[in-house]
Amino acid sequence: MSKISIAGLQLALPYGDNRDTIEREIASTMARFPWVNMVMLAELAAFGPETRFAEAMPGESERRFQALARQHGIWLIPGSSYELSDGKIFNTTPVINPDGEVIARYRKMYPFRPYEAGVEGGREPVVFDIPGVGRFGVSICYDGWFPETTRAMVCDGAEVILHPTMTGTIDREEELVIARANAIMNQCYFFDVNNAGRLGNGKSIVAGPNGEVLHQAGQEQEIFPLTLDLNVVRDARENGIKGLGQVLKSFRDARMDFPCYAADAPASPYLDALGPLELRSRAK
Repeated sequence: MSKISIAGLQLALPYGDNRDTIEREIASTMARFPWVNMVMLAELAAFGPETRFAEAMPGESERRFQALARQHGIWLIPGSSYELSDGKIFNTTPVINPDGEVIARYRKMYPFRPYEAGVEGGREPVVFDIPGVGRFGVSICYDGWFPETTRAMVCDGAEVILHPTMTGTIDREEELVIARANAIMNQCYFFDVNNAGRLGNGKSIVAGPNGEVLHQAGQEQEIFPLTLDLNVVRDARENGIKGLGQVLKSFRDARMDFPCYAADAPASPYLDALGPLELRSRAK
């Protein structure tokens, strides 16, 4: 079996505790689409972007999500929430299997600074296997703007990138381009779920390994179940995008040593000259 059915839940959510709403929406989704194998929510869907809701993992919220996965027999990617660990806060997505077990936790590598102030960046990419289907990777929102995050997971075999997002700003159109570019450059599925309502402006997107848009949501609440065939990824990687560019093979064979990625790379005078990472100030 190379197929999996994933339901993206683009929910219109307010600030605050949304866990009861999420439970109802997952139950409704599974009643309408009982063939779905995985349910995925958007970034910070459970509580919104306030770090005062941060809690340890494992913790109460994660246990509630584990119970949901077990109840419905699904893989569950419950968006993300703020994790409190050793006095630090991370933006973290747990990966929960149909038995209700947390098999991985991914910490967002690139918090949206300076806006996501006080949030630490994770250090490790996360990939996991679904037996009989294939390998999946997880990234969160702003991570997608950095091509290294997706490429690292793909080099470890990821065929689907699960990408919870929380965007309500005027750069959402640019993010749609980035989602497609990540899929094309890495010959993978890129499954991006945004919030709606107070927490986002929607326009979730699912792009395929040949650059095709499998679905793009509107700006209101929307549930979109899609069946992905990972053999399409394998064909694109073996035979090229539309029978042409075999991107991952070229990346593998070139064996380029990019100086900026070396562990002992010197500081970049150009990058240093860009100034501090801070909020834009009003022009004088």
